[in-house]
Amino acid sequence: MGATLLGADPEGERSGEPAVLISRLPGRVDITSMLPVAAAAQLGHALARVHAPPLAPLSGLRNGMAAALASPLRQGGTAPIHRLAAAEPVLTHFDFWSGNVLWQDATLTGVIDWSGASLAPRGFDVGWCRLDLVLLHDPATAEVFTDAYQEAAGQIVEDLALWDMFALTNSQHAVETWLPNYHDLGRTDLTANDLRTRHTSWAEERRPHCDWTR
Repeated sequence: MGATLLGADPEGERSGEPAVLISRLPGRVDITSMLPVAAAAQLGHALARVHAPPLAPLSGLRNGMAAALASPLRQGGTAPIHRLAAAEPVLTHFDFWSGNVLWQDATLTGVIDWSGASLAPRGFDVGWCRLDLVLLHDPATAEVFTDAYQEAAGQIVEDLALWDMFALTNSQHAVETWLPNYHDLGRTDLTANDLRTRHTSWAEERRPHCDWTR
């Protein structure tokens, strides 16, 4: 979290595409050596810091929900999308999961891969990270993350079950394709069937908690 901006090429004039140069962050990606609940709590605290900056200096960032809804990868679903999109925006990482943070001596040192940074509701990042933790571990670990996030942010994530369903419906046809990412980071015990089974179980658990009426 402590990297320093060293330079920027917002128009891609020198690098061919928009780019920033930051100082080196210590640590490495690690999803295997820490206890899941300890890692989940730190993920929650880190995401609260990501969402904390004031919006005025960030007005040039894209609308993340508009980008998500326009994506050709979007699968649709029954979640009331316009209600979710109307929630207050924050600085959103847009791909916040266990593989996009660095660790050193069991301490989370930074968040990487900011290419998708956007303005979107906090539930966007929270819902996708919860799904990742369910796939890697279990729903209890996802709840540890959420509790830590809400405590650190001082905010309750409204419509949490709907954000879960948003992530689930937009990954329902592709979740098995995430397997190489998990294997590359050391979770070679996971199979495509594991991911599908956990994805289906999480959807069945969350669907009854959705309030579709508002």
